[in-house]
Amino acid sequence: MTELTDLFSVPPVDQGLRAPLRQALDGKAKPVGALGRIEDLALTLGLIQRSLRPTVTRPVLLVFAGDHGLTRSGVAAYPAGVTVAMVDTLQSGRASANAFAAVVGAEVQVVDAGVDADLSDRTGLIHAKVAPGTKDASLEPAMTPDQAQAALLEGAAMARAAIDDGADVIALGEMGIGNSASAALLMHRLAPAPLIDCVGQGAGHSPEGMARKQAVLAQAAARSDATAPLEVLSQFGGFEIAMMAGALLGAARAGVPVIVDGFIGSAAALLAIRLAPHARDYCIFAHASAEAGHRRLLEAVEAQPLLGLDMRLGEGTGALLAVPLLKAACALLSDVAELKDILEAAR
Repeated sequence: MTELTDLFSVPPVDQGLRAPLRQALDGKAKPVGALGRIEDLALTLGLIQRSLRPTVTRPVLLVFAGDHGLTRSGVAAYPAGVTVAMVDTLQSGRASANAFAAVVGAEVQVVDAGVDADLSDRTGLIHAKVAPGTKDASLEPAMTPDQAQAALLEGAAMARAAIDDGADVIALGEMGIGNSASAALLMHRLAPAPLIDCVGQGAGHSPEGMARKQAVLAQAAARSDATAPLEVLSQFGGFEIAMMAGALLGAARAGVPVIVDGFIGSAAALLAIRLAPHARDYCIFAHASAEAGHRRLLEAVEAQPLLGLDMRLGEGTGALLAVPLLKAACALLSDVAELKDILEAAR
């Protein structure tokens, strides 16, 4: 438990560079504030990295994969076997996340957090399976407290390993049929928000499928009145969501910015922030998903996402598309001329 307590001890970002960073941004060859939220992003990155010249040279996307017992009760439009198929697709470099990563210059690492299949023969896959999928949260707790803690610590270890290997930004992604249902339950208790406002289409549902999903999640919510973050995770969470939260906490403790993806990733971020409030300082929220509930979830963590592209895929695709904005924000501080030099040259 001591190690877990340490993980939750995330220090706030040091505000000592705020004034120098703002002065540096205001002194660039442009009207003050003319680059809007890119300037805010540059300031955020500078504060996190404790540098007047932050850098984004080696972004790493960690994609955590896990299965959910809730799928047995009909919350998903696709069978659980799709999780394995998509892990293999990610491993082969043919998923959307791989394509986007190649464009923005990011490395993709895929983690078996809790896939309901034996993937021990997959080379290149990071093997960190806590269990072969969670239990059906509509009938019983999704995981034991020990499993929840193990997943958090494993996620933190993954982030630290990537950072030790040179990553200067961690992006979070996930793959798991049924994980929008788990995320909705986490949001319901941790935002908190009415359950009906948290439940969306996920990977796609007919009206009948949506009615079934809502009924199953209502049954799950009625089964437990948990509100404490670790208990909520145990009751309703997924192993991939827990590992994302752990990775966020691990990166924050290392002083490295984290790009949060869509609805599932934001649910993991909400969990991390409820466990360690200062973890919010290290989060950059990539985009507003088309998934119902995401905007309200973003409000719960006081986040204004960088992009709004009506995406709802997951895998970390939205997080990857935000990487060029982070690189541009760094370039603003490192590569743009000083306004005083321009004015002197014009005399």
